[in-house]
Amino acid sequence: MNILIWHVHGSWTTAFVQGPHTYLVPVLPDRGPDGLGRAETFAWPDSVREVTPAQLAEADVDVVVLQRPHEEELATRWLGGRRPGRDVPAVYLEHNAPDGNVPDTRHPYADRPDVPLVHVTHFNRLFWDNGSTPTTVIEHGIVDPGHQWTGELPRAAVVVNDPVRRGRYVGTDLLPALSEAAPLDVFGMRTEALAAHLGLAPERCRAQDLPQERLHTELARRRCYLHPVRWTSLGLSLLEAMHLGMPVVALATTEAVEAVPEGAGVLSTRPEVLAEAARRYLHEPEAAAEDGARARRAALGRNGLKPFLHRWERLLEEVTR
Repeated sequence: MNILIWHVHGSWTTAFVQGPHTYLVPVLPDRGPDGLGRAETFAWPDSVREVTPAQLAEADVDVVVLQRPHEEELATRWLGGRRPGRDVPAVYLEHNAPDGNVPDTRHPYADRPDVPLVHVTHFNRLFWDNGSTPTTVIEHGIVDPGHQWTGELPRAAVVVNDPVRRGRYVGTDLLPALSEAAPLDVFGMRTEALAAHLGLAPERCRAQDLPQERLHTELARRRCYLHPVRWTSLGLSLLEAMHLGMPVVALATTEAVEAVPEGAGVLSTRPEVLAEAARRYLHEPEAAAEDGARARRAALGRNGLKPFLHRWERLLEEVTR
């Protein structure tokens, strides 16, 4: 198939484009949000092709994967008037948990029988009001980075973008107390001002933004993975850390309670319990290694690339039949 999909979520798309299709990714001269084109920091195969709006007008497109509400209008215009869901088969992929008046938040594609809705977690499907739209869940798939964990650095790793702006949503306010139990290395975009924002000494909270390959290597050197997120969709970085063989210390919120089974780490709604767990892993590297190995086995079983691609293959065949 020729699949039209915007470059919105680089990590998720990296798994999706490992399938057997041709992936048409819009590109604009400014490479803004509606025309990023191919990723520069992720390994995408040659089957991912950049296409301009002018090229899309004449392109043979079998299915459109929408990810943002305004993409339907863009696709209709750029495809020369062909409307997703009417003239071209389409699905809407929802990456995020609802915001606003939860749990009464209506999804933008509620009551749209022409465009099936795909959620990345069961939690998201449960909390969005999807109306009568046909919905399904295809959980995240991960390109396996291998069991890289060494845990040589007695520090906890956190991966989050925009922690200052996103604040309580991602648990930024919990980091000062957690840093007393384990010094933190925070990875992600726009993290450089975090320590100053929280009033923490640089040694207690270091921050840097790395490309994915280096990120995996550096994560695996840390003793454990810390996930203090209150309310977002399940972060792919959490699943990647589990693939790396890292034990998880996470708030028992959203889909984390399903993704991290017993024995793969510590989940709690009490930050003091998370602090104690991080402290224990720092002092007991053998326990960290054992729990990390269990985390990897769980992630390979639930979020492996092969079942992810198989589920998408079945859905795409159904909507294009």
